[in-house]
Amino acid sequence: MDLMIPLALFDATTFFNWFVENANYWFVFVFMVIESSFIPFPSELVVPPAAYLAAQRGDMNVFMVVIVATAGALVGALVNYFLSLWIGRPVVYAFANSRLGHACLINRQKVENAERYFDEHGAISTFVGRLIPAVRQLISIPAGLARIPCSSLTTY
Repeated sequence: MDLMIPLALFDATTFFNWFVENANYWFVFVFMVIESSFIPFPSELVVPPAAYLAAQRGDMNVFMVVIVATAGALVGALVNYFLSLWIGRPVVYAFANSRLGHACLINRQKVENAERYFDEHGAISTFVGRLIPAVRQLISIPAGLARIPCSSLTTY
C-alpha cells in the first residue's frame, strides 16, 4: 500500500484510484484533522467516499468511519483552539496593525469589537459556527483567542 499522494493530484481519476487503494481508518482520521484545522479541505471528499468503500469492501465498518472522522475533526479543532490560545492574540494584533491587515479591512478596533462579542456569545457562536461550512474550520481560532473554556464548548 503506497501512501504517497500522486503528483497528478488534480487529475480526478488518479486521485479517485489513489483514494480507493489507500482508504482506511488512519486515512479518514488524518484527513479529518486536516479538514478541521486551518487548512481548507472539505470533509465531503473524505467521509462519504470512505463510508461507501467501507460498505462495499467490508474491510472497514461504516459506524467506525463516522466515529474516527468525528475524532479527527475534534483533534483538528483542538489544534486550532490551543494554537490560538497560546500564540494567537499577539499574532492577530500584529496582523491587525500591519499594512496587510488594513488592506484586508482589519484593524485593532475591529479585533477588539470581535473579542467583546465573543466574550458575550462565544460558546453559542462556536457551536453554531461548527455547523456552517467554511466557518467550521476556523471557529476554534476565535474561541481560543477569547479563552473560552473547553468545558463550556461541550455543554451545547
